[in-house]
Amino acid sequence: MAFKMSVQKYAGRISEVEIGTGEKALKLGGENVMPFYSFDGDCGNTPKMGVEILDVFPENWIEELKNLYKDVAQNSVEWAKFVEKEMKPDFICIKFVGADPNGLNRSAEECAQIAKDVVENIELPLVISGCGNFEKDAKVFEKVAAAVDGKNCLFLAAVEENYKAVGAAAGLAYPHKVGAESSVDINLAKQLNVLLNQLGVKEENIVMNVGCSAVGYGYEYVATTLDRIRLAAFGQNDKTLQMPIMAPVSSEAWSVKESVADVEDAPEWGCKEERGITMEISTASSMIVGGANAVILRHPKSLETMKKFVCELA
Repeated sequence: MAFKMSVQKYAGRISEVEIGTGEKALKLGGENVMPFYSFDGDCGNTPKMGVEILDVFPENWIEELKNLYKDVAQNSVEWAKFVEKEMKPDFICIKFVGADPNGLNRSAEECAQIAKDVVENIELPLVISGCGNFEKDAKVFEKVAAAVDGKNCLFLAAVEENYKAVGAAAGLAYPHKVGAESSVDINLAKQLNVLLNQLGVKEENIVMNVGCSAVGYGYEYVATTLDRIRLAAFGQNDKTLQMPIMAPVSSEAWSVKESVADVEDAPEWGCKEERGITMEISTASSMIVGGANAVILRHPKSLETMKKFVCELA
């Protein structure tokens, strides 16, 4: 008897979100099947890889990472140009850690000028990330959204405490995309998408950040959340969950002890840089096969490996 392969058909489809302008603009989402299940249907746009830069010198990064960017990391524009030319990611994410009130407390106007200078000197799409203080991020995103008007950036991300300010600035006043950030919970992710939609931000202008953790650090919760979100979006045709997902892998993978412990403290673990790269690749690949449409990375070797990984599977 001839083998007949079973095909799983879904009613739902992930919306397609475009970021950036011109030839380098990218599209996320568009699939109507689980990741890489091309035998079931349309896989949509291939997952995209971005590289993280900061608005300040990365003092808290490990020495090996700082040495990679030491010639350019004092200037965000030069850093972005270096990443675009030498590493060739799909997009660049600038994280405004300098805006942190508990740190440099850089003003929203300063951040806006940096973002404007960066976006005018690169062709790649730009993702704007904040410092993690929801009140300051709202102020920063408002000024930055105006400064990068017309560049179709993604603001990563709006949270429940500031979604009105971020959504109004990045999704309504100016034609950008809004990232909706929740904490590894399908109900929280759905609720924030609904709130943004009620505010007036259209589904095709929303990208989800549903939470991320380094593998081995509660990642099973992330994996099950990704599964539940995607199965609801496809099988139940839940339109409130049919948005692409972007995962900030870099900050998670390079902050765990396996990535930062010195060789002297854990000689049996081997080279610190290699450990960090392995952690970043392991986490990024897990997020991609779990349903993420884009990941943010730090190390060139991680980027190179993930590009090959996606190319082989797509």
